Amino acid sequence: MGMAGLLVAAFCARGADLAQRLEAAVDSGPFAQHSTTGISVIDLGTGKALYSRNASRLFLPASNMKLFTTALALETLGPDYRFTTRLVREPSGNLLLAGSGDPSMNGRVYPYSASAGGRAPLWAIEELADQAAAKGLRRVEGDVVGDDRLYLWEPYPPSWTQDDAVHDSGAPVSALSVADNVLTISIDPGSYEGANARIALEPPLEYFAIDNRAITGAAGSAARVGVARILGMRQILVSGTVPLKGAGVRETAAVDDPALFAACALYDALTRRGVAVAGHPTARHRAGGEAYEEPRGETLAMRTSPPLGELVQVTDKVSENLHAELMLREVGRVAKGEGSREAGLAAMRAFLAQSGATASDLRMDDGSGLSRNDLASPALITRLLAFMYRSRNRDAWISMLPTGGLDGTLSRRLCCTADAGRIHAKTGTLARSIALSGYADSKTRGWLAFSIVVNNFDAPAPEIRSWVDKIAMTLTE
Repeated sequence: MGMAGLLVAAFCARGADLAQRLEAAVDSGPFAQHSTTGISVIDLGTGKALYSRNASRLFLPASNMKLFTTALALETLGPDYRFTTRLVREPSGNLLLAGSGDPSMNGRVYPYSASAGGRAPLWAIEELADQAAAKGLRRVEGDVVGDDRLYLWEPYPPSWTQDDAVHDSGAPVSALSVADNVLTISIDPGSYEGANARIALEPPLEYFAIDNRAITGAAGSAARVGVARILGMRQILVSGTVPLKGAGVRETAAVDDPALFAACALYDALTRRGVAVAGHPTARHRAGGEAYEEPRGETLAMRTSPPLGELVQVTDKVSENLHAELMLREVGRVAKGEGSREAGLAAMRAFLAQSGATASDLRMDDGSGLSRNDLASPALITRLLAFMYRSRNRDAWISMLPTGGLDGTLSRRLCCTADAGRIHAKTGTLARSIALSGYADSKTRGWLAFSIVVNNFDAPAPEIRSWVDKIAMTLTE
């Protein structure tokens, strides 16, 4: 046998060995018979499929959908793309906060750092108010208007549930988003048993009316707290008990109208700086069929976002739903001329067609993966990963994914394995879906793209995640 034949034989032997190892890892847990599992593994050096298990079958991908959205944004808009939010004094006397789709007007740190602390969630609003006051703004003759008309007012994809809309994972989508469109509610014990619990909000903005029915329980008892928001009403009900001298409880609640929330925050910031406002905080939305009109008037303040590459990094590292949804709509606006979910999905379909995807390969309903109607095959996911590996943005793209045992949503996974850092992958979790897709830097085979998706399991989620991690670690050998 010649040298070429020996190399081919060696490659085939390695591939067969990997397939056997993966089969053993899959069969090592009791879950394979009680779940639907799809796996695809591609050798990025040769483009060859090394392992396939239900790889062409459609699965609920959960947050693995963000791989598609962030790849689309990075390739369409570019890593240096920025959003610019303006504060405009209209001829009518209104003061307009014109949303740009910027996801970064929050307390997060960009670029992502696993160890960096956060900032005040409304610091971007405070910065705009400082600029306006420095420019001489002393009085607003009209209203303070939160304007999110750059995108259509469609805050929730149709398949999101009412329960999603109450919590931070399903915060409404708006071209004007601040503090991730979320309030954090701290429920701490009072000074004696039976006293009302103490409630604090972050950011400390009087946007919701708080109905506090939570009380202080006996020292050493378990905390049992419920936070409910009735859709269509700006009221939050807090109930239950927190133990005396206990640590308290932190809950989150999504705001109902981000543009109005931003207007209230700006109104508060301006009045604290001595600016008199004749009107009130209000919101301005745009419905389908209405054309977008640029704000007219004098620009008093402006904020430019960090570059898109840093926004994508945060989106994938921490799996931030709102970031992904805003990026989808911005791509729709730039590529299709309309800032909407449908335009973003149309741009996504065109993007995926470049890699040979067809309509039967996926079903997409949102950009974040929160929708239970999203479907994608592991083979399509690895095809996307291979496409991005060949992209001019390859190194930046891989660095944006969580690294095993080190950061993001993988910081506490794979952490007891020496080769954990060889895994760079996006996680995904929903009630009936756990996914892990990305890259493995194999010691014997070079770089591999992989996708592991498990649906319809009947075991506890932590056990499924450990099983998925074991399968992924097989790829590093």
